[in-house]
Amino acid sequence: MENNLPATEAQLRDASEPAASSATSYRAFAVRFGLGFAIVGFLLWRFDARPALHLLARERLIYFGAAIAIFLAGQFLCFWRWQLLAAALNINGTFPEFIRYGFIGLFTNRFVPGLIGGDAARAFYLGRRHGKIGEAVATTVADRAYGLLGLCWFAAIIAVTMNHGRLEPKVIRPIVMVGVAGFLGYLASPIIARLIHLTPRPLRRALGIIAPYLHKPAAVLPAIILSMLLQVFLALCQYVLALGLGLHLPLSIFMLVVPVSGVLASLPLTLNGLGLREAAYLYLFGMSGVGRDDAIALGLLFFVATMIAGLFGAIAFVTTEVPTSHLPVESGLPTAV
Repeated sequence: MENNLPATEAQLRDASEPAASSATSYRAFAVRFGLGFAIVGFLLWRFDARPALHLLARERLIYFGAAIAIFLAGQFLCFWRWQLLAAALNINGTFPEFIRYGFIGLFTNRFVPGLIGGDAARAFYLGRRHGKIGEAVATTVADRAYGLLGLCWFAAIIAVTMNHGRLEPKVIRPIVMVGVAGFLGYLASPIIARLIHLTPRPLRRALGIIAPYLHKPAAVLPAIILSMLLQVFLALCQYVLALGLGLHLPLSIFMLVVPVSGVLASLPLTLNGLGLREAAYLYLFGMSGVGRDDAIALGLLFFVATMIAGLFGAIAFVTTEVPTSHLPVESGLPTAV
């Protein structure tokens, strides 16, 4: 066996505690925030803001509230997925515990510049609570990785089964190819795990974090299924927002467009995908016959809904004490074999 990821407790703390330079963190937050609004501003300027803003005013509050509720319900699937992945590394916390730490991550990601990122925050809380910082980091990275894998699978399946000519082949082919590649990678994950030590150091370090999961792909299948189910909740969320605007579009359009847009919005370039999602909606919904003003309005409404949902995390953020571990903190991340 080779320990591909030697890590001291201090190094792990460096990765998960507040950055040494708060100015850098604030600057990064400001850049993401500014870039997102710049993209939205350009779209509104390029395509005339007035119709889109007029549409926003038409959103009915009952539908908007229902969309927030659906989004929050989807977050509980995320927390469950994280708990399953943590249990695979013998971190056996209660579900309320994962809910609290998950909401802390949700809130931190959206509203707390200058502090640690949402993923690092929840890994830090979970690791301190159970005295397993390394495993907690691994579970959080795996949670993101298998969430993205489930998104790719779902988008590919929907692209094949529900497109019906709405999106052009130049859009559908890459989606299907990425989904197929992700599935083949999942099947080959035990082989990949055995070859990690042959890869370049940066890739070896990245893969080494989730190596314990690569050895047993069947154990992570429930987490991937939850990731796919989450996409249904997000599509329903957007569908309800559209109903609130008075748009009566088939649910299948949202099942197709929302996951594809989610891949682009997940890039860590802007705050909560602001601007990236609207640009993707404008392009993809346009192919499906949806007006550009409707597409921009839907993207903005979803952004506002998710930001409001993130405020619920403030309750967990201010009421949850930083755990003081009563167990020996392990000195390294799980090792690759």
